Amino acid sequence: MLCPHGLPGEGAPTATPTGPPARARASLVPSAPVPSPPVPARPSVPSRPAVRPRPSPDGPCGPYTPPSGPSARADAPASLLDPGTERDPHPLHRTLRRDFPLVLDEPFGAWLISRHADVRAALADPRLAPPSPGPGPDHGEDGTHAAHRAAVSAALAEGMPAGLRAGVERTAHVLASRLAGRQEADLVSEFCQWLPVAAAVTALGLPYEDTARVHAWCRTGLDHLGHRPGLDAYLRPHLARRRTHPGDDLLSALCAARPGGRPLPDETVTAVAGTVLGAAGGTTARALASFLANLLDHPGLLDLIRARPGLTGAAWAESLRRDPPVQIVPRRALEPIGPIPEGATVACLLGAAGRDPARFADPDRYDLFRADPGALPYGAGPHHCLGEPLARLTAEAGLLALLDVLPGLRRAPGPRPRPEGLVSRSPRTLPVCPR
Repeated sequence: MLCPHGLPGEGAPTATPTGPPARARASLVPSAPVPSPPVPARPSVPSRPAVRPRPSPDGPCGPYTPPSGPSARADAPASLLDPGTERDPHPLHRTLRRDFPLVLDEPFGAWLISRHADVRAALADPRLAPPSPGPGPDHGEDGTHAAHRAAVSAALAEGMPAGLRAGVERTAHVLASRLAGRQEADLVSEFCQWLPVAAAVTALGLPYEDTARVHAWCRTGLDHLGHRPGLDAYLRPHLARRRTHPGDDLLSALCAARPGGRPLPDETVTAVAGTVLGAAGGTTARALASFLANLLDHPGLLDLIRARPGLTGAAWAESLRRDPPVQIVPRRALEPIGPIPEGATVACLLGAAGRDPARFADPDRYDLFRADPGALPYGAGPHHCLGEPLARLTAEAGLLALLDVLPGLRRAPGPRPRPEGLVSRSPRTLPVCPR
C-alpha cells in the first residue's frame, strides 16, 4: 500500500515519537524463515468477480474537536510502552476509549486519540499533518503535494489495467502452487511476504525476474518513503525508457504525468515507486497475514468464500477493521488544537478505533457479513492511502488462489502464533497444512 502515514517500512528501525521525557502520564480531558526466489509465472488464470465493501454509514468528516472536561486526572492509564501492551494492546485501548479519549502519553511522546469518530476526524484534519522526514511524494517542498497525489491516484484508480489484474492473479497461483503437496508451510514467509512485492513489481512494469532482488530490498531496508541505497540507480534506466516508450503501467503513468504543465522530476517518480515497493513489502504483507489468519480461524468461512468468491472483498475489509496492519498513525499539530500544543505529536490509534463499540456492534468479532466495516485503515481526507486498490487486488487474488490450489488448507496443529508489534502488528508466522 502506498501509505503516507509517516511510519517506518518493514525492516526499517521504528522511531518512537519524540516528546518530553517523563515518569508519569499527564491525563488530559477524560470523557464522561528465508524465502525462496520466485519461479516463472504460469499462464494467466481467469479473474473472479469481487464485491466491494458496502459504503460506510459515517457522514462527512469535519475537523477534529477535542472533548471538553477537566484538565487532569490522577488515575492516568498505562503507557503504550508499558510491559504487556505490545503483546495485547486491546485492554489499554478499551480504557482509553472509555475514559481517556484524549491523553498525553509522556513516555511514548504523543497525545493519544482512540475513539473511531475522533481518529477519523483527526486523520482528515489539515491541522494535523504527517511527519515531514524530507522531500518525497507526499512532502514536496514546492507545494506540489496535491498534484503528485493526483498523478498516482489516476494510475491506481478503479479499473486498473486488465494486464495488472491478470499478472497479480497469475503470480498468486504460482506461489500457491509451490505449497501444494507439502505437509506444512509458513504462509507469512512463503506467500504473504512475496505476493505484495510481486504485485507492486507488476504494477510498476518492472521485470518479473527482478522480483527476488526487489523483495530483498523490501525486507532489509526500504523505509516508509522507499529510500534505499541502490534503488534509485536501479530505477533510473527504467524511467528513461518509460519517458520515451511509455507502457501500460504505473511507472509510465508517473513519467507521463504533467501536474501544473510540467513532468514529475525523476526524484519524485523514484520516491513514489520506492514507496509503492516499501509499502507492499511491509504494510500490505502484514495486512495479508492478518487476513489469512482471521479466515483460518474460521474454516467455515473459507468454504463459504470458495463457493461464493464475491465475498472476498467484504472479508478483506472486515480484517482491516479488526486487525489493521498499522496500529498507530502519527500526526504533527501545525497549530494549537484544544490542549494539544503546536508541534506536538498526535498518535491516532487505528487499532483502538477499529474496535470502538460506539461505532461497531460486537467489535472484537470477525464478521464477514458486517454491513459497515468502514475504511479507516486507509486514512481519510487528503492523506487517504493511494495504494488501496492495489492492496485489495493483491489480497483478493491471493486468497482465491490459495483456495483454488489448496482445497484442504488449514492451520497446522500446535500453538497459534499471536500477532506481534506495537506500531505495526500482524502474525510473524502462519504455519498451515496445505493439503
